[in-house]
Amino acid sequence: MSNMNSRFLLLAVALVFAAWLTLRIIRTLHFSLRNKVALITGGSRGLGLVLARQICAAGGKVALLARDNEELIRAKTDLAGRGGRVITIQCDLLDSEQIQSAIRQTIDRFGKIDILINNAGIIEVGPLEHMTREDFERSMAVHFWAPYALISEVVPEMRTWGGGRIVNISSIAGKIAVPHLAAYSVSKFALTGFSDAIRAELALDKIYVTTVAPGMMRTGSHVNAKFKGRHDSEFAWFAASAGAPLISMNAERAGRKILAACRRGQPSLTLTYAARTAVLGNALFPNLTGYGMKIVNCFLPKAADKNEGDESRTGSETRRLVPAWMTRLADRATLRNNEMPPRIAK
Repeated sequence: MSNMNSRFLLLAVALVFAAWLTLRIIRTLHFSLRNKVALITGGSRGLGLVLARQICAAGGKVALLARDNEELIRAKTDLAGRGGRVITIQCDLLDSEQIQSAIRQTIDRFGKIDILINNAGIIEVGPLEHMTREDFERSMAVHFWAPYALISEVVPEMRTWGGGRIVNISSIAGKIAVPHLAAYSVSKFALTGFSDAIRAELALDKIYVTTVAPGMMRTGSHVNAKFKGRHDSEFAWFAASAGAPLISMNAERAGRKILAACRRGQPSLTLTYAARTAVLGNALFPNLTGYGMKIVNCFLPKAADKNEGDESRTGSETRRLVPAWMTRLADRATLRNNEMPPRIAK
């Protein structure tokens, strides 16, 4: 009798797994990117541009939102040269009126928005002693309030079209707090919570929300990240991590995984094995993870002189303390993904 029960249980588990796998495949095949319209924030460079290239290659249309008009021009030239159907809209995501205008321009041009990808982000690295309230507020504005405003505007439109997809690019730092990334972690935790909270309710309208938590990715963004404290030392550890092949992921591979999850309507996606291991470790052993972060912090740069350390500098403005071979992969991505600082781009 015991053996029969065990076999029945195994059969039931196998059937449930088969049904789940079949549903994933059907969802993926049913939602093609061809002729779909994707609005991508922060789409002029980095991961946003990579996603735009892949959507265009699959026959989709993209609307790119970013603040820098020169970056948008270069991105449009890049995509148009590949045969992509694209519009670019200069938009400050901290201005709700500009967000409303960008959404209206996209709908006027393409007729709808099938996919909203909240990708825009800012990274400020440094000790807590040098972080101000303004740093936290700016990070919250970009990573939480801007996606909130975009989702609030787009969801009613998606309902009239019968559904859609929303992809919120959060971070592993939105699941595990990381030292020297306090403002970034706080805001990404907010985005993760918001994204997870709205998923079940929006699913009733066939609007599927995917929360993406990438670990380190080789997008080339390290030169545009901002640093406080001992600027050169902070950039050194961050850039070396961003270019390390064992803990960072190629941006193109990350983009393919994100779009596959989007097509399936997958609830959550954590990228890189290192990030998944960290999330699992934190869930199972939160105290051990907490002690581990204390140890990690001991090896990070100490606070600097108050006046100099409070100044924010981009990665391109710091001295290189690490050898070129340690950041080679990340530096190649900088050129490939339109992340070049203005003086290099010209």
